[in-house]
Amino acid sequence: MRVSLTVKRSSRIVILSIAQLFFCGCNAPKDQLKEFNKLFACCEFEKCSIYAQQRMSNKNNPAGEDLMWALQAGTVERIRGNYAASSELFDKSEEMMIYYDYQNRLTDGIGATIVNDNALPYRGEEYDGIMVNTYKAINFMIEGKQELARVEFNRALDRQRRAKIKFSEEIQKLEERMAKQGKKENELAGQSAMNPAVQKAISSKYPGIYNYEVYPDFVNPFSTYLAGIYFNLIGEHSKAIDLLKESYGMVSNNKYIAEDFRETEEILSGNGSLENTVWVIFENGLGPVREEIRIDLPLFIATNRIKYVGIALPKLALRDKACQYLTIEADGREYQTELVADMDKVVQTEFSKDYKGILTRAIVSATAKAVAQYVVEQQGSDAATIASIAAAIYSFATTAADVRIWTTLPKEFQTARFEKPEDSKVVIKPGGSQASVSVDIPSCNNAIVYVRIVTQGMNPKIEVIKF
Repeated sequence: MRVSLTVKRSSRIVILSIAQLFFCGCNAPKDQLKEFNKLFACCEFEKCSIYAQQRMSNKNNPAGEDLMWALQAGTVERIRGNYAASSELFDKSEEMMIYYDYQNRLTDGIGATIVNDNALPYRGEEYDGIMVNTYKAINFMIEGKQELARVEFNRALDRQRRAKIKFSEEIQKLEERMAKQGKKENELAGQSAMNPAVQKAISSKYPGIYNYEVYPDFVNPFSTYLAGIYFNLIGEHSKAIDLLKESYGMVSNNKYIAEDFRETEEILSGNGSLENTVWVIFENGLGPVREEIRIDLPLFIATNRIKYVGIALPKLALRDKACQYLTIEADGREYQTELVADMDKVVQTEFSKDYKGILTRAIVSATAKAVAQYVVEQQGSDAATIASIAAAIYSFATTAADVRIWTTLPKEFQTARFEKPEDSKVVIKPGGSQASVSVDIPSCNNAIVYVRIVTQGMNPKIEVIKF
């Protein structure tokens, strides 16, 4: 009786799952992101904006990839100079993140087990939230809304503080859930995850998975550094000194950060002031994307009746800089921008911590599908064989990695600082075949020249923020 009920249950799962496959597709976000990334790399920003916003459902509650596309569109509108529209999209993104914060991230775990992680809505990463607040702060600085910028920098810094605690809690919940379930497929999955053959299969397909260069937990050096500059500019030097000290600790070989830190110490001691200074902030190139790798799994099921067992994992693929650095000419002197934050490392930091959960869910999903094939096939009838084949087809088709990621972030942030030139003219030189660009600094005490170059050959997008 127990076997019969199990067969019926497994058959229902197979039928339901195949129906889901036809209605939901295998991995639509992967193809959509490919198309969007092509447009973005070609600097077709208007088309990018339309493409991203057409894929947002605009429902009361977010679903699917709504958050991811809102993040993409918000960045594109920034580049296009539509700051109010960009902030509105980032506001929507933050509302979605708040909505997901109230949800238990594991409530949809059954869907991920039966299908894959793409069955869950894109809920964002911690660095997504930090960059949302940072970009909103920059938008407000450009618009001269300094009090709103102050609020956003504080939110970005608070997100960094809370991220480490939040991640630890989520890992604990995942482990508790896996311990409580106690199903046969989860026991098998646990064995498989520890199986040296599984580890060998993963490392051979994915060398270096555990060898990422990372930053301190969930700290984005750029957000910390830019907030330090901002609080200095608005006169909150005691707050700025802590942020610049932290930045210098992470990027101690950047002479401009060292100068910011030293000057702030002098201001606090009463021996200096902040005036006639220009900072150049450079967003360089394209941040990482996720790609899919598929791996056949040696599971502990002693039978040849399993027709397919495999997992798909996401792999980070790094993309190119637009140029090595900017050369800035001011008053006959030249300065080169230096690295503040490597966004590849920011993303790798979080991905390396997420990996345990990603791998566990992938193996649980694969094992559940394998058990369904085994239970159906062992009945020995023609109908059972057909059902087992259908289960294997479903298992293969739904073995897909979650490659969703915010792809309009830059590869890195760089900075330079120098005295405001007497003629108020700054020349930006990207190098290579790209032409130099002359920038006029308006009448002001201090200024930030903000430069974004997405790909080599693109004309720089330049904004001047005066204080």
